Amino acid sequence: MYAIVDIETTGGSARLEKITEIAIYQHDGRKIIGEFVTLVNPERNIPYFITNLTGITNEMVENAPRFFEVAKKIVELTEGRTFVAHNARFDYSFIREEFKSLGFNFKRNILDTVTLSRKLMPGYRSYSLGNICREMNITINGRHRAAGDALATATLFEMLIKKDTEINGLKSSLLKNTRISKLNPCLDISKIENIPDEAGIYYFYNEKGDLIYVGKSRNLQQRVSTHLSNNSTNRSMEMRDLIADIDWEVTGSELIAFLKESAEIKKNKPVYNRLQRRTGFQWGIYNYYDVNGYLNYRCGQLNSGENPISVFTSKERAKSKLLHLIEKYDLCQKLTGLYDSTGACFQHHVGICRGACCGEEPPDDYNQRAKKAEEEFIFTRRNFFIIDKGRDNEERSAVKIINGKYAGYGYFSINEMGFGLSALHDCIKPSGDNRDIQVILKQYLKNYRIERLIEF
Repeated sequence: MYAIVDIETTGGSARLEKITEIAIYQHDGRKIIGEFVTLVNPERNIPYFITNLTGITNEMVENAPRFFEVAKKIVELTEGRTFVAHNARFDYSFIREEFKSLGFNFKRNILDTVTLSRKLMPGYRSYSLGNICREMNITINGRHRAAGDALATATLFEMLIKKDTEINGLKSSLLKNTRISKLNPCLDISKIENIPDEAGIYYFYNEKGDLIYVGKSRNLQQRVSTHLSNNSTNRSMEMRDLIADIDWEVTGSELIAFLKESAEIKKNKPVYNRLQRRTGFQWGIYNYYDVNGYLNYRCGQLNSGENPISVFTSKERAKSKLLHLIEKYDLCQKLTGLYDSTGACFQHHVGICRGACCGEEPPDDYNQRAKKAEEEFIFTRRNFFIIDKGRDNEERSAVKIINGKYAGYGYFSINEMGFGLSALHDCIKPSGDNRDIQVILKQYLKNYRIERLIEF
């Protein structure tokens, strides 16, 4: 039994956006046997470009039921049924997030008609709903509306069942969990269903109990499921076949997951982490004082001997940042490593540089501007706590930085301790610093949103 689902939303992020329309068609594997279609008041503005795409306006949803008003109906229509959708993770993640905000854990088995189409009907250039329906002569009455797209998905699903039966006979692979048949027989399948949709780290063990892989993810359930269905490389399939047990730890904060994963890999050296993908950030900006007392900057490749003040994916990006600092703070080309000369830099010759490169500007004057430039970098040599999400709503995580070095992390209760400095210091579990940790911290603070920084 199946529930074929399609939704329309205010945007692409399940965590940030909301549902504006939902369609559910109950299906018995042969035909539709029940339906439910409704607009949903997202309780927020629908962006203009979304209205252009879907045709759903703010006026249309103004008097529509809010999600909590239709939540019970959705549970009833999907209970005991496999959740079927085109690009199912998108629809499923939005519905799960809506239920999560209501304190309800919505879980269903999923079938994705994109994946099934690629498997059963290979060779098409695109498997988007519009394109695959065009190729299969399926009419969509109302593209980018929940009912139209869900009905088209239902028709496609019926064609896939027929195609699969032709290939595999009466025991259709759509009607059984083909993923399970590929897994190690020692793996407790029920354990997989208990993995939460939360940020954390996970551990894979072989039949001997040896740790063979450590990973991290903002969504443990999705990431582990991806590993268990991964047929992309021989190495991926080899590891999947060896997984006899799984463990995990919810961290709440994705930053804590990054830090713990790095520490666990260094400590345990799991066999399938030896080819751990290298960080994309291989260049850094460094600073130092020269023999004349001037604060210098330079870009260079990352190495284990020095800690950069910022990291970049390429030399060009690092140089571009230095050029920005030169222009904004009137820094010297030579003292930022971008002009190699035994004498003054080119900009001094044309009257732009104030002469730090040849001793005409005193170090104290130049360094005032050079130190202001340093403040642009997210992660500087100071003492502070990074406050981020905890493992539940009553908790927060804290990462401690002392003199620019990682000192450890911990969790504290916001009800009992609040944000008092003594509570923050007391909750920290000491950990050692290294170059990889420095790269993780700098890049995380640059690209991710955290709750706050507290200096001490």
